Amino acid sequence: MSLKSVSRGSLSEIRATALLALPLMVGHVCAGLIAFVDNLIAGNHGTDTLAAVTLGTALLWLPMLVPIGTLIALTASVARLQGADRTHEIAPIFRQALWLALFMGLLMFAFLSLVPLLLAPAGIAEQMIPGAQAFLHAVRWGSPALTLFFCMRYLCEGMHWMRPTMMFSFGGLWVLAPLGYVLTNGKLGFPELGAQGLGIASAVMMWLQASLFAGYLWFGKRLAHLQLFARFDLPSRSGIMNLLRTGMPIGIAILMQGSLFIVTSLLIGRLGSTFLAAHQIAVNLAQLCFMIPVAVAEATTVRVGHASGRGDLQRVRQAAWAGCVIVLLTQSVSVVILLLGNEAIASLYSSDIAVTALASTLLLFAAALQFPDGLQMLSAGALRGLQDTRVPMWLAVFCYWGVGVPLGAGLAFGLEWGPQGIWTGLITALSLATLLMGARFIHSSRVRVTAIS
Repeated sequence: MSLKSVSRGSLSEIRATALLALPLMVGHVCAGLIAFVDNLIAGNHGTDTLAAVTLGTALLWLPMLVPIGTLIALTASVARLQGADRTHEIAPIFRQALWLALFMGLLMFAFLSLVPLLLAPAGIAEQMIPGAQAFLHAVRWGSPALTLFFCMRYLCEGMHWMRPTMMFSFGGLWVLAPLGYVLTNGKLGFPELGAQGLGIASAVMMWLQASLFAGYLWFGKRLAHLQLFARFDLPSRSGIMNLLRTGMPIGIAILMQGSLFIVTSLLIGRLGSTFLAAHQIAVNLAQLCFMIPVAVAEATTVRVGHASGRGDLQRVRQAAWAGCVIVLLTQSVSVVILLLGNEAIASLYSSDIAVTALASTLLLFAAALQFPDGLQMLSAGALRGLQDTRVPMWLAVFCYWGVGVPLGAGLAFGLEWGPQGIWTGLITALSLATLLMGARFIHSSRVRVTAIS
């Protein structure tokens, strides 16, 4: 095969991956903007409000990562059944996934009801506790709706239908922004609720998203042939266990990575509201930038999976390389924005000079995080395309919890580097994960694709 044909094939793969990832990018960025809006409203209300919402959001998403990651197994199951012309089996699996989502949502509600009692014993700064508790008591009512929303979203993505994700994620912004502003600041005759107001607005948004999504599937024509709601199925142990066997390793791996950022917020919460508010600004921008490689990784999962099913090792490597090129390009843009606009970005969140000064510094660390964060996610997506989930799960445990958390905590508190020490631990853990996940993909692609062919 000539070099010219290889180059043409690589460009074609980059184009195909980019087109597949584009609608996913829109949906993920909209989801990231919801957190951005939350932080803007809270930061402009006050430093303590931003710190309380930061803490409450961390405690909401820490356990929520498990159902989100577990339910993503529905996407792979639906895609496989569609490819095999077994679409009549999709509805029963979807109905079992709804039961699983509801059960996990109720567990989330119970967790969010109890965890506020642990804030004081955990050593969280006293001034943040009332606001965080109020936020959690309000937002917990939306947790079942959030898990059901993700279940319906993963069904549509498995059917290669991305419009609902984009539409309802974007629509959520139009609910959260005005309602959150009004309730937080006490406008239009409402009392000033601070962090609790954002919690109420978030719960309302979650239920509206889930209800409208369900109505869209029920009355819409696009998936009518699946007869998703044609009958009522009781929970089936075998159906739910099949979803758990596939999805739980993915859920744990996502928990390991996501909890790395969340636990660092809890650690910095011990230093006080100024430190936590500044840290949250940097984390929020890093996570917003992270939405793009997440979308590219999901597209790469599909491309690698198709090539792997054909037993084509060259195409598998080509698909992974295409995703890598796109991530390097998009993250380069993020790095430039964070390096050049760090002070201006920080000033959007808060008028507190101490907060914005520290946040400007931490945004430089966030810029250094962009390449390892994007590339490790891309590698994880490529490995999911090969259906290699167990070893990546253990690599995530080692990198994030064996290296990242202890190193960050040691630098922050042992050597008194403060938040800069935490961010050094984050960068180290994600860089190590990039190297190990990349090496695993090279090995796994050779072994698994060769076995198929």
